[in-house]
Amino acid sequence: MSLPPYAEYIDSGVEWLGALPAHWTAPVFKRTVRLLTEKTERRESPVALENVESGTGRFIQTETKFEGEGVAFEAGDILFGKLRPYLAKAWLADRAGEAVGDFHVLRPMDTTIGRFSQYVILNDSCISIIDGSTFGAKMPRASWDFMGTMRVPEPPLSEQIAIAAFLDRETGKIDALVAEQEKLIALLKEKRQTVISHAVTKGLNPDAPIKPSGVEWLGDVPAHWEVKQIRHFAEVLRGKFTHRPRNDPAFYDGPYPFIQTGDITGVSRTIVDFKQTLNERGISVSRQFPKGTLVMAIAANIGDVAILDFPAYFPDSIVGLLPSTQIDLMFLFYLMLAMKQPMLMTATVSTQMNLNVDQIVSLNAASPPIAEQRSMVLFLDRELVALDTLTAEAVNAITLLKERRSALISAAVTGQIDVRGLVSRAEAA
Repeated sequence: MSLPPYAEYIDSGVEWLGALPAHWTAPVFKRTVRLLTEKTERRESPVALENVESGTGRFIQTETKFEGEGVAFEAGDILFGKLRPYLAKAWLADRAGEAVGDFHVLRPMDTTIGRFSQYVILNDSCISIIDGSTFGAKMPRASWDFMGTMRVPEPPLSEQIAIAAFLDRETGKIDALVAEQEKLIALLKEKRQTVISHAVTKGLNPDAPIKPSGVEWLGDVPAHWEVKQIRHFAEVLRGKFTHRPRNDPAFYDGPYPFIQTGDITGVSRTIVDFKQTLNERGISVSRQFPKGTLVMAIAANIGDVAILDFPAYFPDSIVGLLPSTQIDLMFLFYLMLAMKQPMLMTATVSTQMNLNVDQIVSLNAASPPIAEQRSMVLFLDRELVALDTLTAEAVNAITLLKERRSALISAAVTGQIDVRGLVSRAEAA
């Protein structure tokens, strides 16, 4: 879509705004919206940060119950998440309620349309500037003292209405395309899991005689396969990090790779990167797994697996599986992927869900002859390439669509494009 510019521009004097249409102004933010701070014990419709979707400003319904006072807001007010503002959480309220927690509650002035102001805030450049001003290392927050003095674009009211209507329409189209790609990714993920599970539980020969496995998640298996506990498939090692608090800097920043659950992405089949290292003191309280270990998260992202391509140290939130001589490493990789759901059903819930070694080694699975295992690995490697390629294409499409969305918002709210002739009266209304 080729969109026209305005006829005349002037330098705004503000770096992030650049040249604005000649008839626009650039007041400080506090001249366009007013900060609300009055607390209320009212509990009609409490809203917290988790209720606002990053980047889009859409409301997300949750079942969470919120305690404590909130700031009262009305329909048409803007709730901006001041905690970690890079998350870009800005909701234009469609009803009255109470902002619980880390929000700036902003009420548009008579010269400002709330929907336009919301788009201004969600503009990447605006978010970047606000984020750069935050205070607090662990819980960075945006100060209204800074935000209120930022200069923001302010077209005439009629143009704010047109811009908001144009962006509603165009971002709605983009969001619908993103939703389609996300649905495709979910279907591909489901298909991927089905292909893996069928191969490692039923084999590749549909005509093979079968027998009951006696294990619910396995069902019937080829008659010549053995059913046994995971302890017979692999030696299961538990990671270790006995020092607390774990984030004590005295144990880190040495030459030894320290792998954590976040490094097991569930996407890459090998560990390709790590964020932390241990020093000599750190490795004295940790445990090393050798190259070729199949590692699995047993807390947080439970069941995600990857193959270790170099020796590294591990915390107690990860286990390592060293396959026996009768188990192919890649077959074990695919088997553990297939067993993710059965493992989750055995997980223990305290402050968070987790697994322990005893729970893992006592799970039952089917063990084909090693020649069949290797045939299955070749089959799955081949079949999953097509699914993974389609998934990568969908992910890339979402990235491009979101970039297009951000660029469109930026161009519209800063006057790089003139949308006045692109919006019908009905849309503006």
